[in-house]
Parts: sequence; structure tokens; C-alpha cells
Amino acid sequence: MNYYELLGVDRKARLPEIKKAYRKLARRYHPDLNPGDARAEERFKQISQAYEVLSDPQKRKAYDLQVDLGGRGEPGAAAAPGAAGMGFETAFDFGDLGGFGSASSIFADILGRRAGEAPDRSAPRRGDDVTHAIRIGFFEALRGLTTDLTIDAESPCPRCNGSGTVPSRLRRPCPDCAGTGRISHVSGLLRFASTCRRCDGDGMLGTEGCGNCQGSGVLRRRETIKVHVPAGVDNGSRVRVPARGRAGRNGGPPGDLYLITHVEPHPFFRRIGDNIHCTVPITVSEAALGTRLEVPTIDGKAKIRIPPGTDNGQKFRLRGKGAPSLRGGGRGDQYVEVRVATPRAADERSRELLRELGALHPGDDVRRGIFA
Repeated sequence: MNYYELLGVDRKARLPEIKKAYRKLARRYHPDLNPGDARAEERFKQISQAYEVLSDPQKRKAYDLQVDLGGRGEPGAAAAPGAAGMGFETAFDFGDLGGFGSASSIFADILGRRAGEAPDRSAPRRGDDVTHAIRIGFFEALRGLTTDLTIDAESPCPRCNGSGTVPSRLRRPCPDCAGTGRISHVSGLLRFASTCRRCDGDGMLGTEGCGNCQGSGVLRRRETIKVHVPAGVDNGSRVRVPARGRAGRNGGPPGDLYLITHVEPHPFFRRIGDNIHCTVPITVSEAALGTRLEVPTIDGKAKIRIPPGTDNGQKFRLRGKGAPSLRGGGRGDQYVEVRVATPRAADERSRELLRELGALHPGDDVRRGIFA
């Protein structure tokens, strides 16, 4: 894949098109935005090489000539025979490039810092958020609770202020860049230079790992804290506990703790959103003649009116008898579904009454029209 294909542009593309394509790819593959992803880092190096060549008119002209002479024009590809004698440079040091359209200026746009400026490792950084699953009962979720929770707590190391390093007595050359402050990557005809991340381009190391926290920047301990779960949480609700997440670095604030609630089911009530559902059995005579029925609610007992001729599965609503809403605005409703219980004909008198009822309301009348 040649440089034009890497950036996804045509060979006749103008500089604004090349710059736009590079910015889009750089946002996607930049190492600072993909920590630990070796494939993204390698891809970023390739598109950076492509941009630095294609954005410079002289280098682009020499590159096009190399391709026209039979070279593949790929990162790491050797020059075509005779190209070295025609003014084609054998190496480019991207670290020396600057000015309008350089990769360094685009990195600054993407990462939000000045051109050529290395990431500031000493800047305060907020700690990460953490999640913790908590199991609570059905009525605890409806009414809320305050409980003790044991967590793996972190605090910034007081000796190094959360940086993980302390000043050393002697400054020594950085072993990663051999004291130069730059890391070079050679790929075929091109040499790619970047700021050394270990020493931030200084070339010398004046710090050493903090012995108090073993270089981690934080001190860990088990701690029991009180947490409040508000009324109305449901399965999967996220309850924020401020400043109880991972410790910040270099004086940055801590992250937050998020409790993920898992609510135990209830044998009678079912919750759907902010509404409570339940099923109550009634007799055939109650369904036919109607009645005043006492039913359970999450607040105690309540009465509902069952009108004459109620069908099996019919639902009745009790307004405001549901779960508290986490979004505010009061409570949901309770829905009571009635199930008509078939009577057991355990004696002759019961069977006689059922036969009389069947004669008054034959099955043919009930099933009329189902074969139409």
C-alpha cells in the first residue's frame, strides 16, 4: 500500500485534501488515544510518514518519481534503481520538520497542546471511576437504604504526590533515547523521529521510583464506608458515590464510585419500570356478580371494585401505588390482574348447581362465532 492509499486520497489530490485525510486518520490511530495498541501505533507511524512526504512539494515530487521508476512507494520499501542519483533523499527526519501543515501542528490540534510539546506527565490527572455491584432486597430498592460497603480504597502517595517518582540525587542519561531526547524509527528511505516519552524530550532523568508506593503513585487499603441507595432504584441502576474511585495523579482529583444495583425478585409483586404488577384470584361468582376486593400493595392493603361480568385476565389500576420515580414526579401505579379460579365439584350438590348453571348458559353461547 503506497502513501496515497494509506491516506485514502487520489494521486492528484491537493494539499487541503491530504491534510483533511491525515487529520481524520491521526485522530483514530494516535498512540495517546490508543494506549497499548501496537497495531494502532504502527499504523500511525505509516500515515505520519505518508503525510510528511505528501504535504511537502519537493518530497512529494521525489516520491512520485520513485514510484514512476518502479518503486512500490510503501513504508520500508527500497528505492528504485537509479533513484539515489537523481536527487531523491535517502532519509527524512520528521523531527526537524515544522511550519504550516506539519504533523506536529496537527498533533497539537488533536491532543490539545502546543506544537512540538511532549505530553506533560506532571500535569494533574483525575482518577478513574470504578463500579461495584450491590445486591439489595425488593423493598429496600423501593424505600432506599443506607448500608456499609467495604471497598479497595486508594489515596495519593503523600511522598510523591501521586506521581510515582521522587527527585534523585544524580541526574543520569535516559536509557531509552541515550540522552538525546529523541527516538528514531528507520523505515526504508525514511527516518521517523519522535520525542522520547520516558524523559519527555529532556534526555536526562532526574527522578527515581518512589519507594513509599513502589512507583504506583497511590496507597491502597481496605476501607468500610457508608453508602446511600435512594428510593426507587431498579435492576441496573447506577448510584454515584463521589470521590470514592481511583486516586488522582499529581494532585488530580479522585474518580467516583458507581454502585450497580441488583434487586432481589419478590414472590408476589413484579416491577416493570415504575409500575407494580400482581395477580389476584377471584371466584366465578365474584367475577359474575361483582364484589369489593381487598388486595396487597407495597404500602399495605387496599380495596378495589370488581364490576359484574369481569373477565379472566382483566386488569385494574391503583393510581400512585407503584414505585418511587428516580426522575422525580411522584410514583408509578399498581396493576392488579384477576384470575378466575375454576371451582372444584367435590360433592353432589356442587355438581348439581354447576349443571343448572350450565343449562342456563350453554357452552354454545360462549363459543358462538369462533367458526365464522
